[in-house]
Amino acid sequence: MMDWTDRHCRHFHRLITRHTRLYTEMVSTGALLHGDVARHLDHGADEHPLALQLGGNEPAELAHCARLAQAWGYDEVNLNCGCPSDRVQRGAFGACLMAEPQRVADGVKAMRDASTLPVTVKHRIGIDRIERYDFVRDFVGTVADAGCEVFIVHARNAWLDGLSPKDNREIPPLRYAIVHRLKSDFPSLSIVINGGIAGDAMIHEQLQRVDGVMVGREAYHHPWSMAGWDAGFFGDAAPASSREQVEAAMVCYMEGLQAQRLPWSHASRHMLGLWNGTPGARRWRQVWSNHLLKDQPAVQVARLAGAARRREIQAPEPISVAGATACL
Repeated sequence: MMDWTDRHCRHFHRLITRHTRLYTEMVSTGALLHGDVARHLDHGADEHPLALQLGGNEPAELAHCARLAQAWGYDEVNLNCGCPSDRVQRGAFGACLMAEPQRVADGVKAMRDASTLPVTVKHRIGIDRIERYDFVRDFVGTVADAGCEVFIVHARNAWLDGLSPKDNREIPPLRYAIVHRLKSDFPSLSIVINGGIAGDAMIHEQLQRVDGVMVGREAYHHPWSMAGWDAGFFGDAAPASSREQVEAAMVCYMEGLQAQRLPWSHASRHMLGLWNGTPGARRWRQVWSNHLLKDQPAVQVARLAGAARRREIQAPEPISVAGATACL
């Protein structure tokens, strides 16, 4: 989810679900060792529980980044061993690390020794055409011996040659049974399943077999699918916000960005799926995506977007405008 789950996206998602664990986009160890640490690690207090996902392969560098994660107040540090992109492969991390389980184990141990944060690993069920169960079983076993207790398993192979990252999310077949077998063989570990999971019914079904479910692009493109998770999966009886309330809160947040002389569009792009599946959603989305409006105040764009959506469904004007009272 690089360039997707930034802090503005996470703020938006936290308005919809209070308890779901959020993950940062993958941050390379090089970016934290040699770049702007604050830009990569700064986050809002409302984002917790929050995990930092790292991309790297050198134990000493991973240890340094784990210390940073703890210092910046993260709740978990996660090592990515599943990303198949060419850029990541050139850095010798991501999915190609599955071929070096001992290196991954050394990195996990280094991070555990450097901080008190839980260290988790996200990986695939195999790489290239290696579809033997013992490949992923031995990977998990080796890394678990280093102290990793949580494995987030994308139930597809990663083909390191010949497929784009997008194709790697669609062409290698999903094999959920492999992940279920891992849970059976490692009952003391927490096994979280990922890949192609959409809808509460499918999440419930998977939770009968594994300990958790990670949802990525489905949640991004259809964010309102998360609206029932607090009640349905975490037992939170508190009333959920409405879409109108979430939009108003985001407008307030964008006004805060404007006050810092930052473009509100950095945040608005993440909420374009808010009304997906409802009448007027396309018109609403078109207004927020209109580059000619980027210099207008966010509250004004909210008025235009709301009016466009209501015209589509022929609804009356509201008594108060979304965003106008959001920050009172």
